[in-house]
Amino acid sequence: MGSTLILKVRICLKPFKPFFYQGSSAFFTLNTSLCKSSQLPVLARFLCTRDTNPSLGGRQTDRRNSGRSDRQGGVKNSTIRHKEWGLWDDAVKGRDKSSTLGQRPSVPKSVFAAGTAKRTTELLKRKAAVASQEEEQHVGEPTRRSVKMQPPDRPLSVAEWRKLKESLGSQQTFDIHMMSAIFKSEAQLDIAKSLLTFVALETGTLSYELLLRYLTLCVNSGHYTEVFDVYEIMQGRFPSLETGASTLFIKSFSRTARWREAVGILQEVKKVFSPSPRNYGDIITAAVLNGDTTTAWALYDELIEKGLSPHQETWEALFKAVRKTEDEKGMDAGDMSEAEHQEKLQGILLYMRNNQFYPQQSLANSIKTWFESLTGQKWTGSWSSATPKGVCRCCGSELESIQLTAEEYKQLKDRVMTDIIQGPDVFKKTTPEELERFKAFVKRKPAFDVVVDGLNVANISSDKSRQSENLLAVVSELVGQGLTVLVLGRKHMLRPSRAWDKHNMNTIQQKAHCFFTDNISEDDPFLLYATLHSGNHCRFVSKDLMRDHKACLPAGATRQLFFKWQRGHQLVVDGHLTLGKRVRFRSISSFDTIIQTSGDSWHIPYDDTADRSTYEVPERWLCLTTKH
Repeated sequence: MGSTLILKVRICLKPFKPFFYQGSSAFFTLNTSLCKSSQLPVLARFLCTRDTNPSLGGRQTDRRNSGRSDRQGGVKNSTIRHKEWGLWDDAVKGRDKSSTLGQRPSVPKSVFAAGTAKRTTELLKRKAAVASQEEEQHVGEPTRRSVKMQPPDRPLSVAEWRKLKESLGSQQTFDIHMMSAIFKSEAQLDIAKSLLTFVALETGTLSYELLLRYLTLCVNSGHYTEVFDVYEIMQGRFPSLETGASTLFIKSFSRTARWREAVGILQEVKKVFSPSPRNYGDIITAAVLNGDTTTAWALYDELIEKGLSPHQETWEALFKAVRKTEDEKGMDAGDMSEAEHQEKLQGILLYMRNNQFYPQQSLANSIKTWFESLTGQKWTGSWSSATPKGVCRCCGSELESIQLTAEEYKQLKDRVMTDIIQGPDVFKKTTPEELERFKAFVKRKPAFDVVVDGLNVANISSDKSRQSENLLAVVSELVGQGLTVLVLGRKHMLRPSRAWDKHNMNTIQQKAHCFFTDNISEDDPFLLYATLHSGNHCRFVSKDLMRDHKACLPAGATRQLFFKWQRGHQLVVDGHLTLGKRVRFRSISSFDTIIQTSGDSWHIPYDDTADRSTYEVPERWLCLTTKH
């Protein structure tokens, strides 16, 4: 398609302008007989129609990472193909969607170490996510037969398409499912064009969803000339583009010499809805690849100012940017200096530190390469890990302590008291009278060394008859270490039963301080109160990872403080409990897993595993040092 086609399409549209409705659910139906009698090319005729699917929200943003297609057209392997399905979903749904630390056998890994969570649990989560995504993709499919639809191996005539449709039961959504099948099989674009010809002549209209899927197919297979023509036509007819289309156009233009036009599309998008991090990332990457770091950084700063989180690929592109020499820059006063560029990249590292982001392996490699390429600075990068005492095994530097400063501790304590213990739903957790009774109890007692979540520890094994025995084993271990212990429980634990042996419970009360709440009360807030009230030295025993309580805190720095405090204070029982035998606890990290620098060194924790859960931290580090 070329400029002649665009001209003809505009001529085609002109007589019908009064009937065209500019709205999110607009459609324009082309009279079948007129369509058949027109001398315009078929592709021009079908582009004169639009049927917007109301489910395609024009104000939704792309929240998922859509993968890149091969620039020469076509997906080359299963990994890339899997990523490209994100691109398909973005368009149709209108959404942006090594070794470990050496430890002694007697010191089990921290419960927060990457990969500690059971692999089977994570596998089930991934399978559930995939199943949910597939179900979403196939919503509205009337039969299983449509899922298995196979596209033809060549372009078909209208009669041949009609016959094929009838053989499959003349489904109302035949065109949508067939276009899906064409996309999945990476069939020739001419086959898709022949399908559009059939639909246009058969129904006199093409739905917006079908047109958008065709656009996605063009983008995925690298047919950017067709994409540009479709853009010219849609731009001329619609006052604004919806999320799916704009995302595809930005992605397409960013991959070509016309990448600067993607900046204009982005500006138009901002008039209607908020662009996604992926929209910004595509253009930033294009600007970097074309040597325009000034534009790249301007868009990056805008992305951050909007409170969006950049994708790892965006950071990687910026770290891979090749700086121009002084001769190449010439008289361009607006070009960024080497020092400014370096300051910007170090700013990314500080942003990742402040927001507790961890670079993936590929990004860590780019960071290492960039540091080592700095002129006259002699940086050396090495892959490392930390000792249990928090010393880098490569350079011998001590990593930052996991312990909170006095100021951080006070800030966290105040927020926890306000948002978790005395929050708006305090009456769902306890009664005001009970809370005051507990506060008075804690005030009368000495500062505790350890607070034990009694019910949580008691249920550490599936054998319910051993609940009091489990709790007694843990309390005995802690008291045997000379620690002042508080056990939090519920009143039903004091009623003698097979699970709650009277002798065991009496022994627990003799060994430790105990407080038993009403049976309907939630004991976690009491545990947090007692632990924080006792001071920064006090730890707590529970296998509950407190994610619900952390969510009650304001997002950002306060949640990060809570997570840091939690990793330095939570004891989790390791293995089975046997009364009379030593109780083992998972190790507590002595150092903070966060990007850190001392001026002449950087230590960057990075992801080298797919097994890390959101509540875990990496165990591998990139050590960067320089000699002046």
